[in-house]
Amino acid sequence: MVVQVERFFNNAGPIKPELHYHIDPLKRLDWDEVRRLIDGQRYFVLHAPRQTGKTSTLLVMMRVLNEEGHYSCAYANIEAAQTARGDVTRGIPAVCGAVSSALALYLRRPDLEDWNLREGQKFSPQNQLSKLLNYWTVTSDKPTVLFLDEVDALVGDTLISLLRQIRTGYVQRPNAFPQSVVLCGVRDIRDYRIHQGGGEIITGGSAFNIKAESLRMGNFSLEEIRALWLQHTEETGQAFDEAIFTELWEDTFGQPWLVNALGNEITCKLRVNRDRRRKIGLADYKEAREELIQSRAAHLDQLIDKLQEPRVHSVVSAILATEEDNLHAAPADVEYVADLGLIRTRPSISISNRIYREVIPRELTWAAQVMISNQEQEWYVTPEHRLDMPKLLAAFQQFFREHADTWNERFSYREAGPQLLM
Repeated sequence: MVVQVERFFNNAGPIKPELHYHIDPLKRLDWDEVRRLIDGQRYFVLHAPRQTGKTSTLLVMMRVLNEEGHYSCAYANIEAAQTARGDVTRGIPAVCGAVSSALALYLRRPDLEDWNLREGQKFSPQNQLSKLLNYWTVTSDKPTVLFLDEVDALVGDTLISLLRQIRTGYVQRPNAFPQSVVLCGVRDIRDYRIHQGGGEIITGGSAFNIKAESLRMGNFSLEEIRALWLQHTEETGQAFDEAIFTELWEDTFGQPWLVNALGNEITCKLRVNRDRRRKIGLADYKEAREELIQSRAAHLDQLIDKLQEPRVHSVVSAILATEEDNLHAAPADVEYVADLGLIRTRPSISISNRIYREVIPRELTWAAQVMISNQEQEWYVTPEHRLDMPKLLAAFQQFFREHADTWNERFSYREAGPQLLM
């Protein structure tokens, strides 16, 4: 018995069309270009910031290719191999286990999983994956296509071995190796900085010089945001104040997770709006926005974690210090931070959206915020319950004169210390 449930905004994991409001994943990238690359026996990269819709897109692409009947296509998430770090003897068998399980699940080929457990283990890790892909291809009645997700979660020699085994088998395609392999992750392969055991750094491009293209999934457009949210109105009859969409665009700039998380917050978590007869207003939206920011959700935590990377630090600190005109970061670092979804470079370089612009300084100053004294006193509030800005700024000026140097040393982003302290 299938229980019918009202669809909702998805803020965790791949899309299930029967459960989630969604935009057709194949309309979010150039599907004709993807088909051209696959038909042309190309190996390529699909990358986008976290929780943008990569996995949902790969799963739909796999389904469409298999239904059309020209290819035997499988999707495998190999993130579990990350725990092996640079230990190839553990990492590559973990990758092969994930791939063979995917072949059994999506292509109904349990024999491939059995072969990997029985025969594949006999090969050295340095060619175990290539042997598995070779065996799959030669026993398939159609050309094979493989989508590998979370590739850039792997590190060290494990990642190098994976890339080189695929590169070695490339010349055998399509009769004895997959016709096309798509590597998917947050970063473009050019941004892989792979540290080997001896301290040597190898770039992804040198370990995988057969990449034909790098395709990047973008954010929702304003039209797609409206179409997504209005699916809720169409199915429940619950209307949104039109003024919400302008704020939603400025707050998210179409970042898919933010758009869906705010939709879930306003239609589900705000209990008053569970009454579908109630029109959702701008005040509801602002309350939902604040609740999402205060929740410090996993997506936002992952975002903040990236700020500790040196390449990210050099770019974001200049922006926070309002020194974009004097930004001296390497162009490759700027592109890398843009690929992570933290910044946008057009029309000028800036933090990606209004919510990120609020979340990033909040997180960087969290310890400082909770240690500020006198927060319980209302000395800075007027009788009309408004901020007494002259009084507040005068007090801050005095505080800054006395303590700025000490406080600035506490911030990891010292270049932006005065702005963060403010």
